[in-house]
Amino acid sequence: MRWGKVVSLLVIIALIVGAAFLAVKPLQQSIKLGLDLKGGVQVRLQAQGEVTDNEISQIIAIMRNRVDKLGVAEPIIQQEGKNRILIELPGVKDPEQAIDLIGKTAQLEFMTIDGTTVLTGKDLADAREGKDPETGENYVGLKFNEEGTKKFAEVTTQLVNMYPEINGERDERRIIAILLDGEILQAPYVIQPITGGEGARITGYSNLQEAHNIALLLRSGALPVPVEIIEKRTVGPTLGADSIVKSKQAGIWGLAAIMVFMLIYYRVPGIIANFSLVLYALIVLGILAGINATLTLPGIAGFLLSIGMCVDANIIIYERLKEELRNGKSLRAAIDAGFSRAFWTIFDANVTTLIAAAVLFYLGTGTIKGFAVTLSIGILSSMFTAITFTRYMLKLLAESRLATNTKLYGV
Repeated sequence: MRWGKVVSLLVIIALIVGAAFLAVKPLQQSIKLGLDLKGGVQVRLQAQGEVTDNEISQIIAIMRNRVDKLGVAEPIIQQEGKNRILIELPGVKDPEQAIDLIGKTAQLEFMTIDGTTVLTGKDLADAREGKDPETGENYVGLKFNEEGTKKFAEVTTQLVNMYPEINGERDERRIIAILLDGEILQAPYVIQPITGGEGARITGYSNLQEAHNIALLLRSGALPVPVEIIEKRTVGPTLGADSIVKSKQAGIWGLAAIMVFMLIYYRVPGIIANFSLVLYALIVLGILAGINATLTLPGIAGFLLSIGMCVDANIIIYERLKEELRNGKSLRAAIDAGFSRAFWTIFDANVTTLIAAAVLFYLGTGTIKGFAVTLSIGILSSMFTAITFTRYMLKLLAESRLATNTKLYGV
């Protein structure tokens, strides 16, 4: 027995066990959970009429701007097909507020009494909510950009000059209606020309939060085309917590069953395979945490599926190893021959699965992409642990002469 090799073998095993106890919990905490696990809101929008890719990109940018101002962490906003947009907001506390904000098209218009639109949301530079200190009235104060300031000054001056007040009586033709999404919010009367680009207010809000929401919409910008909410779904955190618990149970029981099977059927190589599985799990969790991946329920399914594929690679190697030992080769020669003969079988099987995962990622959306990502990471990690770690550990075991009886290798 070569004690140097034995010590190396034990040190590697101790490091893997220690890493499993110390790193798994921090890694789990650093991986973000998706909508189906954390709870929140899923909204699917459809643009109305014919739309271009550029208009869809504009809608996505505006929606992201709105969602960011809601304070939602790690939202998912992506295009589906030609004219649909999927929005997932994990951890949203007020689903109705989020849905109402997303669904607004924010088409702002300033319209004279004859139906002429004199300004739009494109002329707006800023919008801020406020409360009048004298009246206590909630309002949204508007500030126009350079072009909007010029337009507003011209139209207010024109209305005042064209329709003078006679005997102190107001002329309704001086009214400029303010419309949001085709709904009249306010119809203020122009008392005097407004030339500074500020001073226009939208009032009539029951509270400051309502005024804040409208101001946020206006600051985010008007959508290039109207959109319609065709699907909305609220996922409660209880459902997500239940899914996590059941997924953990499935993973623990599945992993335990695999380890017991490998230990009974393959004996000493089965022990090596079990430590390889632990290392595999650490690598996958580390990669998911490192790339800031958002883990969904299908993603967990992909991870669990790849565990089986990781064991499958070890089984192919061990069956080849047993064949070589039955043919009378020495343990070290059997290990080298077994890995050499098994390599291309493992490689071909995993490459075909990676191709399928790539297709799912390219054509799929949302959770389907999450499944493809975790499956791909799992496949690559399983190939690494099976081809490099398992081989190194078996060669180290053979060189240590700790277990030389072929019966310990399932022969």
